Amino acid sequence: MTDALAIKGLAVVFDDFRAVDGVSFSVREGESFGLVGESGSGKSTVLRAVAGLAPIADGTISIGGETISHARSKSFYRRVQMVFQDPYGSLHPRHTIDRALAEPLAVHGIGDAERRILKALDEVGLGKGFRFRYPHQLSGGQRQRVAIARALILEPSILLLDEPTSALDASVQAEVLNLLEDIRRERGLTYVLVSHDLAVVTHMCERLLVMQHGRPVELLTSADLAARRIETAYTRELMVASEGFRREA
Repeated sequence: MTDALAIKGLAVVFDDFRAVDGVSFSVREGESFGLVGESGSGKSTVLRAVAGLAPIADGTISIGGETISHARSKSFYRRVQMVFQDPYGSLHPRHTIDRALAEPLAVHGIGDAERRILKALDEVGLGKGFRFRYPHQLSGGQRQRVAIARALILEPSILLLDEPTSALDASVQAEVLNLLEDIRRERGLTYVLVSHDLAVVTHMCERLLVMQHGRPVELLTSADLAARRIETAYTRELMVASEGFRREA
């Protein structure tokens, strides 16, 4: 089976700083894969490199077996969409939810906007009553649901999730994570999830790559982590630091 996403020897350099250095991993179609590490480990930069938002100094990125160029095409963004960490900053404050959802459809020349917008809102648990509201009229969890709907409306096959719940209250985090998991199963989507929280990643992902200082440290399955089959001291330290870490093997 062809991997949905394959990254080989990825390096990202800002001026003289190597934010990502020699990262390689592959994600199977329909799999949820995690990138974990402390702040500054380079995990979010990997996602941004895949999305074309960070400069690639070395290495290759392939989608469905096809190596992508540094300039991303419209067809790429039909297949790959990203959900950002901050639901407050990712939505334009003066645009209604309707406009936020209609914009990607217009950019890609996709018709049937009415049906697609209503379907997207329904899929993320927001009714049509939210359609003409503004972001400031929504809670943080509702805004992130809109951001997820905006990513889904183009019907991508891969979602890049950059700390999608870290800006939300703890009571709302589980709701959004469960929503994302339900959508992945229903649509057969592939996820790459970035988080500093091992509990979140092991709940959502089958496999995960631990990163430190822009480099890969250890590739694990969630079952390995639950059984504490860990090879590196750094991963053990992360596990201790991740408060409330619980998972049944």
